[in-house]
Amino acid sequence: MEIKPDKHEAWNSRGIALDKLGRLEEAIASYDKALELKPDDCEAWYNRGIALGNLGRLEEAISSYDKALELKPDKHEAWCYRGIALGNLGRLEEEIYSYDKALNIKSNLHNIWYNRGFALGNLGRLEEAIASYDKALDLKPNDCETWNNKGILLYQSGKLEAAIKSYDTALELKKDFHKAWYNRGFTLYKLGRLEAAIDSYDKALEFNHNDDEALFFRGVAQVDLGLFEEAIASYNKSLELKLNNHEAWYNRGIALGKLERLEEANASLDQAIKMTTFPNSLEVEIYGCEAWKNRALALYILGKLEAVISSYDNALAIQPNDYESWYNRGIVLGNLGRLEEAIASIDRAIQNFLTVNPRPKS
Repeated sequence: MEIKPDKHEAWNSRGIALDKLGRLEEAIASYDKALELKPDDCEAWYNRGIALGNLGRLEEAISSYDKALELKPDKHEAWCYRGIALGNLGRLEEEIYSYDKALNIKSNLHNIWYNRGFALGNLGRLEEAIASYDKALDLKPNDCETWNNKGILLYQSGKLEAAIKSYDTALELKKDFHKAWYNRGFTLYKLGRLEAAIDSYDKALEFNHNDDEALFFRGVAQVDLGLFEEAIASYNKSLELKLNNHEAWYNRGIALGKLERLEEANASLDQAIKMTTFPNSLEVEIYGCEAWKNRALALYILGKLEAVISSYDNALAIQPNDYESWYNRGIVLGNLGRLEEAIASIDRAIQNFLTVNPRPKS
C-alpha cells in the first residue's frame, strides 16, 4: 500500500488492514502515525483500542477508548469495548457502567445485554442479571447460551423449577448443548429427582465424553439410589480424566465400603487423604477429616484396631474438636483394654459435644 505521509486517513486504513491480517503491533504503529497527524481522530483512537485489547494490553486499550469517547461521547461501540476490557480486568462495576452508557445510546445491542447480565451475575446481583438476560432474549430469543446462563442464575436464586425450564429451552434450540444437560442434571439432583438427573448427566456425556464433573455427579446420584457398582464405574472414569479429585476418591471409597470391599475402600480413601495433605480451604480440610474417619471405620471392620486409632488421630489433627472422632477413638481404645486413654478420649468427646450443643438452662 502506497501511503501519503500527511494523510491520517491512509494511516488509519493501513492499520485496519494490518489488524485484519493479525499483525497487531504494526497496526498500532499505523494508528499512532494517524494520531500524530490528527490527534482528534476518534476512529483511530477507537481502532487502536481494539488492537491493544486483542494483544491483552487492556489498560492501554481503555485509555484509547477514553480518548475516542472524549471526542465522540455517543460512540456506543467504544463504550461496549471499553466495558469488555474492564470486565477482563475484573473491574465489574465499571464494566456495567460502560454497558449502561452504550445501551442508553443504542438499546438493541443483544451482546451487551448478555455481557451486562454476566457481569451482574458475577457481582451476585441476580435479579438484575436475570432482567438483563431477559432483555437479551427479547432481542434474540434463539440464543441458547443466554437461556443456559439465565438457568444458572435462577438456580442460584433458588428458583429450581424455573431453572430447569430455562435449560429445557436452551436444549430445544441446541440438542447437543452439553453444558445445559449438565446444569439440568445438577438442578434435578437438588430437587431429589435422581433418575432424571442421571439421565441428564448421561446426555451431557453423550456430547462430551471427557466431562469429569458430569461423571462425578452422576456417581453421586447413583450412590444416593444405591447403585454402588455403577457409581464406582462413574468415579473411575472421572478419575481417569482428573486424577487429583479428592472428592471422587473419597466418594469412591464410600461406595466401595457399602459393597464391603474394604481393602479397596481403604486404598481409595488413602488416595483422598493424599490429595488433602496440604489443605488450602475449609472444604478440603473437611474432606480430609471425613476420609480419615471413614478409613477408620473400614479398618475397624477389618479388625485392625491400632490402625483405627491412628486414623482417628489423623482426623483429629485436622479437626481437633470433632467429637465423633474422639468418641469412636475412645471405644476402640476400650476394646484394646487401654481404659485410661479410652476414658480421656470419651471425656474429650463429651466436652466438645457440649460446646457445640450446650444444655438449656433450667
